[in-house]
Amino acid sequence: MPIQYYIYFCLTLFSIGIIGVLTRRNAIIVFMCVELMLNAVNLLLVAFSKMHHGAALAANPHTAVGIEGQLFVFFIMVVAAAEVSVGLAIIVMMYRNTHSVDINFLNRLKN
Repeated sequence: MPIQYYIYFCLTLFSIGIIGVLTRRNAIIVFMCVELMLNAVNLLLVAFSKMHHGAALAANPHTAVGIEGQLFVFFIMVVAAAEVSVGLAIIVMMYRNTHSVDINFLNRLKN
């Protein structure tokens, strides 16, 4: 599959995520849109890594060059899992304090 398809797909996913972050007021939906943007970047990183690995494999069949992007994606997903747990804990505490997950009520948490 050509790399352009991956680029267009990831651009679409990232754009949907940006539109969701900028237009929505629900903290959970904003959080999901941020994760969508992160996963779009991860998918593009894997696609470029696979393309680079295929080019290196054609030159030398016994090479391991080009798999670094996939390793980076693995570590990014580990950090994203920690981010999800902390983010959801913050959203739950915000709901307990304000009985809403509307991000306009975040100013109330300053007190």
